Amino acid sequence: MDETTPDVSVPLIPREVLFGNPERSAPQLSPDGKYLTWLAPDDRDVLQIWLRTSGADDDRVLTADEKRGIRSYLWTYDGRQLVYLQDVDGDENWHLFAVDVETGAVVDLTPFAGAQAQIVALDPAFPDEMLVGLNVRDRRVHDVYRVDLRSGAIELDTENPGGVIGWEADADLRVRAAMATRPDGGFDLLIRDVADPPAPWRKLLEWGPDDQGDIVTFSKDNATLFVRSSGGANALRLVAIPLDGGAPTTVAEDPHYDLGGMFIHPVTREIQAVAFYRETLQWHVLDESVADDFAALAHLRRGEFKVTGGDLEDRTWIVTHNTDDGPVHYYAYDRATRSARLLFANQPALEDLPLARMEPTSFAARDGLELHGYFTPPVRPAGPDTAPSAVLLVHGGPWGRDTWGYKPIVQWLANRGHAVLQVNFRGSAGYGKKLLNAGNREWAGKMHDDLIDGVHWLIDTGRADPERIAIMGGSYGGYAALVGLTFTPEVFAAAVDLVGPSSLVTLIRSAPPYWKPLMALFAYRVGDVETEEEFLQSRSPLFLADRIRRPLLIGQGANDPRVKQAESDQIVAAARQAGLPVEYLVYDDEGHGLARPENRMHFFARAEQFLARHLGGRAEPTGDVAGHSAREI
Repeated sequence: MDETTPDVSVPLIPREVLFGNPERSAPQLSPDGKYLTWLAPDDRDVLQIWLRTSGADDDRVLTADEKRGIRSYLWTYDGRQLVYLQDVDGDENWHLFAVDVETGAVVDLTPFAGAQAQIVALDPAFPDEMLVGLNVRDRRVHDVYRVDLRSGAIELDTENPGGVIGWEADADLRVRAAMATRPDGGFDLLIRDVADPPAPWRKLLEWGPDDQGDIVTFSKDNATLFVRSSGGANALRLVAIPLDGGAPTTVAEDPHYDLGGMFIHPVTREIQAVAFYRETLQWHVLDESVADDFAALAHLRRGEFKVTGGDLEDRTWIVTHNTDDGPVHYYAYDRATRSARLLFANQPALEDLPLARMEPTSFAARDGLELHGYFTPPVRPAGPDTAPSAVLLVHGGPWGRDTWGYKPIVQWLANRGHAVLQVNFRGSAGYGKKLLNAGNREWAGKMHDDLIDGVHWLIDTGRADPERIAIMGGSYGGYAALVGLTFTPEVFAAAVDLVGPSSLVTLIRSAPPYWKPLMALFAYRVGDVETEEEFLQSRSPLFLADRIRRPLLIGQGANDPRVKQAESDQIVAAARQAGLPVEYLVYDDEGHGLARPENRMHFFARAEQFLARHLGGRAEPTGDVAGHSAREI
């Protein structure tokens, strides 16, 4: 069958199903179990928080967000208020809002223009208070404020001593631990003793720039601090540090994979289970009292599960179940009967569609380093004797990783006839510090070599037509797409970049002020803009824009605080000055990514047509996408 011949046996999944708002998602129980809440669109297709009384049929919408939609929220422990963060058009100056479930009143708890709020702590023993980080005093650092949830009053609790990027409260809701950056790019774990006024900060532990670590929680008696640390090991492991000066002990570890998820009892603070993300998410039970529960959930259905909430009496859990070829399913799990009741799926329209399976894979890089990733074959292969087109889909970060499971972009590409390869290249997180540190100073160097080695793997194994491979990604993935067309201009047939930087020099110099404490680590892992500008330019696609030979599509949020619009403007201008092909879309009400469904559907409609022109494959007609904010420049 010819590559462009429609195959009516495999339906074309509408972009609205893939990139529109979920029908319902993110269910949570109130602390007393009285209410179930979730996110769902209102009659304007804006995501809001909805509520139902348990056992009743009284669904009602609680919020009235005007535009961007609410994407996450938390119950406070008073049982009558929820809190959520919201910014303006993607500027990431988050405000913290509270909504009263009885009156419907919504209050901005942090009404400080230009400041960014961060949730620090809530605790069931202190239901009327919460701790919030705010950079009101100094835009470069966040101090901790104590918020009275009854009155809305807010007062300074802990001033940032300088360089602190993370805080931890003890079991008495006192700020007792902090993560502070060091001039060499490493981190200090700071602790202070209980006193009135609080005792001075002192260093409890340190990590160099090649190590990783962070704070997990205090024990219920405040005698032990649990941390994740790669000190003395390759991968992040769970370590218990006695605060009386005793020797730290390792609680859980894997030699190759970083400690990932943890299941912590909200009242006792006991870490009951931990997860390591290998090819898929795998749980290890530490507390035998939940062993039978986790065993039951492991057999719920094919895929991965997480316990994402529950009531404080620990009778009912909310469970999220993820697979690679279907929607996310949410369950209410009864611990007494060890039975799970389906609440809903996030996108029921996906249930009976022919979705692709994601295959974990691995291959050796050119220098012998083992790389892992995921390959997804097209749902409609080109034919028995014809290799399909393919897209190298590059994750952001870059200090993150790709994981197994349902991904709208992957399914969209596979449904349109393209194979998809996702590579956890060196510099990716999750596989221990050996792989992470192998990416130091290798932006557009060995990190890109790994991606090209992935392309060779596709070709050598017959999984892709070498003439029809594109590169695509967002953030660092967008940068990688630009690198693909400039550093290796003959490899890719086309590239799609969403909010990717084009110059490492201007990226660093235009970073938001609250990134200031992290810039020493950035200098260590990427390059020092003060002393190595020439090196950073040599790793920047902007300065090789005249080498672009293949078509390029760029999407950019006008309010992006991380990768400013200027990053895209300047490479578009350079490419056009050289007479090279580039399509450029700017979304006026977006930041670092596309939050509004109208904008997602518009961008992916354009990307779909773009890929169909340059790779072949199928495409849904573009149609009219009402309400998008794109400007074509």
